[in-house]
Amino acid sequence: MKNNSNKIRLLTISALMASICLLLTAYLHIPSSKGYIHIGDGIIFLASSMLPTPYAVCVGIAGAGLADILSGYAIWFPATAVVKGVTALMFSNKGKKIITVRNLLAIIPSFIVCAGGYIVYEALVITDFKTAAVQIMSYVTQITASAVLYILVGITLDKIDFKKKFL
Repeated sequence: MKNNSNKIRLLTISALMASICLLLTAYLHIPSSKGYIHIGDGIIFLASSMLPTPYAVCVGIAGAGLADILSGYAIWFPATAVVKGVTALMFSNKGKKIITVRNLLAIIPSFIVCAGGYIVYEALVITDFKTAAVQIMSYVTQITASAVLYILVGITLDKIDFKKKFL
């Protein structure tokens, strides 16, 4: 019975985090030339630092993917599914804290995956590499803003010992 209870808790937290990611991505964003800049990645970073990997990957794909579809950017869904799924793999839920040196360093490869993945996708599917590369500053802004959200919320959750109490 305890195992089922834990799965339900993880599913509930995952669904909540995917919903927050969706809202912060689809409805609180700044349009850019080919897409938009948002802070939803910060929720993916949080989910990946708290939840078991399969749940975190689902948060990223469901939250950001639904945001693409609901905000009129469905063409980006295939890239989002891969980029956000891989991003979730960069962070670790091991340990008692959300904000760890390892997780802070994970922001760097997550930026590379985000920028690289979307630039390659855009170049192959939508435009060309020269046009796609212009978006790099949008990705820098997006990951930086998401990292700030992640760090601020992560520190706050660590202060209340969220992982120990709820996960």
